[in-house]
Amino acid sequence: MALQSMTGFARSQGSFGETGWIWELRAVNGKALDVRFRLPSGMEAIEAPLREALSARILRGNIQVSLQMEEGGASVLPVLNEEALSAAEKIVARVSEKTGMQPASMDALLAIRGVVEYRETTADPAKADARREALLKSFAEAVAALEKARLQEGAAIGRVLSGQIDEIERLTRAVADDPSRSAENIRERLAAQLARLMESASSLDEQRLHQEAALLATKADLQEEIDRLTAHIASARALLAEGDAVGRKLDFLCQEFNRECNTICSKSNAVAVTGFGLEMKVVIDRFREQVQNIQ
Repeated sequence: MALQSMTGFARSQGSFGETGWIWELRAVNGKALDVRFRLPSGMEAIEAPLREALSARILRGNIQVSLQMEEGGASVLPVLNEEALSAAEKIVARVSEKTGMQPASMDALLAIRGVVEYRETTADPAKADARREALLKSFAEAVAALEKARLQEGAAIGRVLSGQIDEIERLTRAVADDPSRSAENIRERLAAQLARLMESASSLDEQRLHQEAALLATKADLQEEIDRLTAHIASARALLAEGDAVGRKLDFLCQEFNRECNTICSKSNAVAVTGFGLEMKVVIDRFREQVQNIQ
């Protein structure tokens, strides 16, 4: 599977008899799949199969679906849905009773979705079913086009993420290879610090100082953080290769990258290592920004 972005646009056109239509799908980032439909009056019945078809191909993102229809001739006329009108009148009367406000006008009642429906004058079930199937097929084409657009952008984002992972690995190796981390360098630095302490305060317990120095040397060891960063880098590459819906997993890895990087900066006893850590934080932040666009 390939990486898929959460943003994209798709459009498809179709027709059946004297009826023509245009589907438009717009997708932006989202924590889950949130689909909103803008359908002409009388088309509410197809919303369920539309949602099912979309969720089978798209897993995350805020998606707006709009359908524009053009009816030829006089084949479609407005029809009053008396059941919907009766329910709307009851609601309006109840609200007016509770609030003291004036009841809604006739125009307002007729503007309520579902009160006025548009139906074909020829009530041919076979023809209605055929048009419905044509609409669903056209919608499926729009969904496929949206998925293709998201995959193309996902591939571009994947290349950026891969480069950023390479940069994190380079900085991790720079920390690991820095001369300040050698045992000899650490020993010399601690010895110099102990000597200064002993000169300034001869009453200090030399054995206790050596114990504290050993503790500090252990605490300053960055190998554990380097090992974890190396493991996270391998996991990130595996997720990019896996593709599909890995956005949340990559976002979690960003947190782990940050945690290890912050620890390196706080434990660092060398200017160069601190510099590598700060540079790595910048790359991790950029990596996380791009991850937010991945399904």
